[in-house]
Amino acid sequence: MKRLLITICGRAGSKGFKNKNLKVFCGKPLVYYTLSAAELFLQRMPQVQTDICLNTDSQLLADLVAAKYPEVVYLPRGAALGADTVPKMAVFQDSLARMEAKNGYTYDYLMDLDITSPLRTAGDVACAYRIKDRRQDLDLVFSGTEARRNPYFNMVAAKDDCVVKVIDSPFTARQQAPAIYDINASIYVFRRDFLANNTTGILWDGKIGLSLMKDTGILDIDSEEDFEMMEVIAQYLYAHDPDFAAVRENIRG
Repeated sequence: MKRLLITICGRAGSKGFKNKNLKVFCGKPLVYYTLSAAELFLQRMPQVQTDICLNTDSQLLADLVAAKYPEVVYLPRGAALGADTVPKMAVFQDSLARMEAKNGYTYDYLMDLDITSPLRTAGDVACAYRIKDRRQDLDLVFSGTEARRNPYFNMVAAKDDCVVKVIDSPFTARQQAPAIYDINASIYVFRRDFLANNTTGILWDGKIGLSLMKDTGILDIDSEEDFEMMEVIAQYLYAHDPDFAAVRENIRG
């Protein structure tokens, strides 16, 4: 049986959008959407031994999670990991080391689910896990969406007093250019040893695979405008897409 650690990580406060991890999204606490998707994933994958932990320096967030999801292990985050410049991989490594020490066993994978990406289905989570589990050559699988813009064709960069193509190419139609994807930071699935032994905090040190999500999954919450836009899209998805509706309906009352 494979062992999986799911991490949910959130700092207190936010420079871009104050207290974003504590927001109420479409009538429910934002973090509960991530917890609900994780719970639905576990129901689909009973053959995987899974633990869930919350790594945070916010007591308010810890209390919010404990109120409805008491099985989630609270890992108080130290001040050294609370700064803006700390790589998120360091928080993943901290979570992995502390949970392995607590439980006395080693995990095969660590999966991080970002709090600020509520538009995620149980199928999205399962897909990312299965890709990593099938591909033992991959150090990491992360989620993404098909890009709406392509740097080979219809993106530009400022240069001196004009703009130029990001990548110089002979393509005359977007369809001719290589496929491009947007990383959406919603789901990461790490091979345990790659994560534990990383010393740079850089994802690109490993061999990476991609798990595709619906293109609305590119959105995450970094501003008030993001939040408002996502609520509008979410209301439509909850009304018309059973997979998204299932996550909302599964949130514990």
